Amino acid sequence: MHTYVLPFQHIDRTRLMTAGGKGANLGELATIDGIQVPDGFCITTEAYKKITEDNQPLHNLLNELSGIKAAERVRISEVSASIRMVIENSPIPNDLEKEITDPINEKEAYAVRSSATAEDLPTASFAGQQDTYLNVIGREAILQHIRKCWASLFTERAVTYRIQNGFDHRKVQLAVVVQKMVFPHAAGILFTADPISGNRKVVSIDASFGLGEALVAGLVNADNYKVRNGLVIEKKIPAKKLAIHALPGGGTKEEAIEAALQHKQTLTDEQLLQLERIARKIEAHFGSPQDIEWCLAGDTFYIVQSRPITTLFPIPVANDIDNHVYVSVGHQQMMTDAMKPFGLSFWNLTTPRPMAIAGNRLFVDVTALLASPASRETILNTFGQSDPLLKDALVSLLERNDFITLLPANDSGTPPHAITTVGYRTKVNNDPAIVDDLIKGFETSIAALQQTIQTKTGTELFDFIIEDIQQSQKERTGSQSLNVILAAMDASFWLNEKMQEWLGEKNVADTISQSVSNNVTSEMGLALLDVADVIRPYPEVIAFLQQVKNDNFLDELDQFKGGRETREAIHAYLNKYGMRCAGEIDITRTRWSEKPITLVPLILTNINNQAPGASKRKFEQGLQEALSKEKGLLERLKEQPDGEQKAAETKQMISLIRNFVGYREYPKYSIVSRYFVYKQALLKEAEKLVSAHVLHEKEAVYYLSFEEFRELVRTHTLDQTIIDQRKNDYRSAKKLIPPRVITSDGEMLTGQYKRNDLPTGAIVGLAVSSGIIEGRARVITDLSAADLSAGDILITTFTDPSWTPLFVSIKGLVTEVGGLMTHGAVIAREYGLPAVVGVENATRLIKDGQRIRVNGTEGYIEIL
Repeated sequence: MHTYVLPFQHIDRTRLMTAGGKGANLGELATIDGIQVPDGFCITTEAYKKITEDNQPLHNLLNELSGIKAAERVRISEVSASIRMVIENSPIPNDLEKEITDPINEKEAYAVRSSATAEDLPTASFAGQQDTYLNVIGREAILQHIRKCWASLFTERAVTYRIQNGFDHRKVQLAVVVQKMVFPHAAGILFTADPISGNRKVVSIDASFGLGEALVAGLVNADNYKVRNGLVIEKKIPAKKLAIHALPGGGTKEEAIEAALQHKQTLTDEQLLQLERIARKIEAHFGSPQDIEWCLAGDTFYIVQSRPITTLFPIPVANDIDNHVYVSVGHQQMMTDAMKPFGLSFWNLTTPRPMAIAGNRLFVDVTALLASPASRETILNTFGQSDPLLKDALVSLLERNDFITLLPANDSGTPPHAITTVGYRTKVNNDPAIVDDLIKGFETSIAALQQTIQTKTGTELFDFIIEDIQQSQKERTGSQSLNVILAAMDASFWLNEKMQEWLGEKNVADTISQSVSNNVTSEMGLALLDVADVIRPYPEVIAFLQQVKNDNFLDELDQFKGGRETREAIHAYLNKYGMRCAGEIDITRTRWSEKPITLVPLILTNINNQAPGASKRKFEQGLQEALSKEKGLLERLKEQPDGEQKAAETKQMISLIRNFVGYREYPKYSIVSRYFVYKQALLKEAEKLVSAHVLHEKEAVYYLSFEEFRELVRTHTLDQTIIDQRKNDYRSAKKLIPPRVITSDGEMLTGQYKRNDLPTGAIVGLAVSSGIIEGRARVITDLSAADLSAGDILITTFTDPSWTPLFVSIKGLVTEVGGLMTHGAVIAREYGLPAVVGVENATRLIKDGQRIRVNGTEGYIEIL
């Protein structure tokens, strides 16, 4: 027998598919001791099914809706409107009508609220997607508004949201909550975690006079209060000129608030603290931060909704209850995208100590380093040189003196992670042969790995990979390798500091760093120009590449004149650089060798924007600019007091930069090269699991950790629900924006540039590559969608080495993420591109196609 109506007392969160998200949560709230919920009942999804299941016109329209994409707004509008009309005009059978209307008092007022099965979920709130109707009086009016609620499942915003989030329109059902009206003096919303900072210890309360729905809809101003541990820590009380109240006969009306009340607190401090206690009780019951709707009638707070807050960035898990400060690894590695579980697990295998994970991103715990007097200044200076926003975020936290306790001066602490420091003179012989030897050593090691790994299968393969990672770490972080990198960094800082002091010239090292030897990443970009030169004489091949859509295109090239030469050139490029890709620190990402078509737009851009021989010309031009800058500096220095000594010291530093700075990119190339060898071997094991019917697809292993994958190979036993849950978690994590710094309270710290010397309207960032350039802004967040013309300025979120081939076609660079020594900055200097990085919200502040000026010397952008 179907149940069409359930009182709140018979509902809890296990009844989601029957009562919908709102209904299930209200039923759950009603069970919490001391929480007041207005009485009511839920018309279950069985009722919705009853009026829709045999409705053929509705099914025809749903079939049509299922084929529509989110961008097709006109079709969404037309089809969803037709569906709503069909539902609103559907008759309610007598037995269902009787069951709904029996609990209703004809003279009382009710709120009628939609409650969808895909709303108020931990990973998708669907907040505001369906409709709510207030102060509805009389059975007929309530039945009419129930139909409107059913129909609201197909508002344009609800349909679009489901399409964007991958929810099937047919599988989402709608229940309806009918609840006795409360006529409040005040109402509002509260969050048990600060929605701006993410701090889980701060309750944020919005409050206004009258009905809360007006506040939710943005129709009235609201006070905002911040409460923490029984203290009101912040108040914002704007002028409240309007309130919405219920009318005695049904419906609502707007009323002006008298002048004496407009600036008065909606709630007293005592009421705010009472609301905080209620909120914390609800949060403890549900086990996660909550978004709560409340109203105040007389002296009683009523709770009319509570849902999970789905937009908070998760907190890294710690093994204790102490305060912790975490720094984003993605902001240092220029890859802030979410990573799949296997990618996270594998990166942790390659680090000296495990990193914390939150929101499918990696974080380093720097608490001990900040607490220790011996390391605090060093780490702040290190971060300040590479990323001023990161330093400012940490300094702002430390200045509050309420989160990290500085240890006694004689206590050095026990830092859990080594942080590479710069700014001191590193002892290393200034001999370019050192770099040649290091690179030969890496190449020999990778060649040996490729041979040996072919002999390993099963769990032996996993054990071998761990051993190889540990061995390669020793090679990569050996004193010689590290000293070469630090020597170049130190020389660059010295040169910039001294040339500004002695000659008044800024960022000299940027020009000196152009066209150095042994920079494998910049060479990669120039090498793709050479590939374009091979293809350029063959119009048939170019025409074919312009329309190619599948990865078999290399096999089809031989039918065209120049096809064999093209295939060989691309294969040669892939043999050297095919292990690279966007987001390459995640081993699960598709490499260029696995999807060569990724390179086609880049090659075509080079053919269109460059003349033959561009590779050699660009390198020679950068080299001449560097040599000319060196000559000019030394001549000017020699004219100064102690000029010969200054010139000799400067020449030594320039030599260190030219000999060693290119090597900065090689260790990453080495890591990624090994990653690809490991990946190919591991995917063969995954293919065996597919053949044995243990997995549906080999890529499913990307949602396991390294150890879980190893255990699966050993046992051939898999819980598919783990894969499904982690896929959902990953999809949710992709939508989150990771913070530079996050604390164990969940507080996200972004930092600010302390600049007051900017032109009016300028957008500030970090200067990483000198020069001033004007051009058309191209906002590109997907490498495969790049469509650039000569003279364009690239605006994007971040660039890792895979973006380097684009750098040969642009005149300037602006990124949201990055620091002085991240890859985009290093390559921009190598190519002589003015660049500004660490520009908060650059891809939103700068519009595609705008003409802009990038000042890479001072670190700002102007819209022209």
